[in-house]
Amino acid sequence: MSDGLFDVPGGGGEVESSGSAVVDFRGAGAAAPLAVRMRPASLDEVVGQQHLLGPGSPLRRLIEGSGAASVLLYGPPGTGKTTLASLISQATGRRFEALSALSAGVKDVRAVIDIARRRLTVGEQTVLFIDEVHRFSKTQQDALLAAVENRIVLLVGATTENPSFSVVSPLLSRSLVLQLHSLTETDIRQVLTRAIEDPRGLRGEYTVTEEALDHIVRIAGGDARRSLTALEASAESSLDGKVDVALVEASVDKAAVRYDRAGDQHYDVISAFIKSLRGSDVDAALHYLARMLTAGEDPRFIARRLMIQASEDVGMADPTALQTAVAAAQVVQLVGLPEAQLALAQATIHIATAPKSGAVTSGLGAAMADISAGKAGAVPAHLRDGHYAGAAKLGNAQGYKYPHDNPDGVLAQQYPPDELVGVDYYRPTDHGAERPIAARIGTLRRIVRGLRAGRG
Repeated sequence: MSDGLFDVPGGGGEVESSGSAVVDFRGAGAAAPLAVRMRPASLDEVVGQQHLLGPGSPLRRLIEGSGAASVLLYGPPGTGKTTLASLISQATGRRFEALSALSAGVKDVRAVIDIARRRLTVGEQTVLFIDEVHRFSKTQQDALLAAVENRIVLLVGATTENPSFSVVSPLLSRSLVLQLHSLTETDIRQVLTRAIEDPRGLRGEYTVTEEALDHIVRIAGGDARRSLTALEASAESSLDGKVDVALVEASVDKAAVRYDRAGDQHYDVISAFIKSLRGSDVDAALHYLARMLTAGEDPRFIARRLMIQASEDVGMADPTALQTAVAAAQVVQLVGLPEAQLALAQATIHIATAPKSGAVTSGLGAAMADISAGKAGAVPAHLRDGHYAGAAKLGNAQGYKYPHDNPDGVLAQQYPPDELVGVDYYRPTDHGAERPIAARIGTLRRIVRGLRAGRG
């Protein structure tokens, strides 16, 4: 990773490297992107996030070198997660290692921990920064647990996804979760104004109109990195040192997509996607799918949601919806993007337009509620395992009736525990393929429960 993502402005030397996936920690050079050059070099330069930086707060203590808690920094892109990790790493007596979850494996994690353990013997603490920690597998996250708990490393994880859903519980419980907010328009304007005048930035060599600043602030959507990238692109396009609205519009891709500039982008959009599928609005569902794909959402995440929705909201009303969703997930795995987008779209259309039934969801929910309420009686003796010595003496498997011995393939026999005889969990609707099931299930229940004889 050579784009300076983890560089500290004015930073010093290299760290001991633990492998190819570890990022060197050097100062940002003049050729680095403006967003990297303008990364705050001290706490005084940090814009926004004052709710986390008050006197005595855990994050401020970390940055000032007196804190020892591992943290997970959770928030939208461009809000300062990497900046805060950089500042924590500069605390007195600490060494820095950085891993990207996109490229690091368990071997890389263990190599960093081994180096940190050796450093600790000579009094040096290691800060381990993991960018996009939500992309680490459970095995990779588990590999960190002992080192975090024993403070062999001070973990700083950055994620745009809610850690409650993307980080394993043991690691979550050992870390402080700090949520960063999107920067306000005032914050973004302050970032831009500093970059225009600062020697690390444009050095006062460009005149940016108020209208141009307003436009960049609007399109940034609370993302400092996006605002600085737009400013840099506009300045590079200027022939006379002046940046106006027309130049900004010509230089910046106005169609750049954010999930939701005002809120939790990831979960708001996936929530809208799910509800559009459930509500059978195929056009809205395709809109949110396109929005996620354009914004760079992990296609595996989308595929998982589609598989869930196929059972949760379609279920037996169209059993083939699950087959389509699983096939789309396989295409994502075997083919990848961009071609897999079409398979995801096909599954989206199938689920959105399919007849809907929540009977699978409600049936399982009712059964699990009874289990939680203690209704989990003994398995009837004739259904128990009889494939071991002494089973017959215990009465196990005695009297079991084999359904295929009956011409109808179904016969009267007790299957549930005594206290659940006659309880109906699955209640099919009359939607789609569940309509014939609804007609048949009544007959099956009557035969199985011995209420009447008949053909199924």
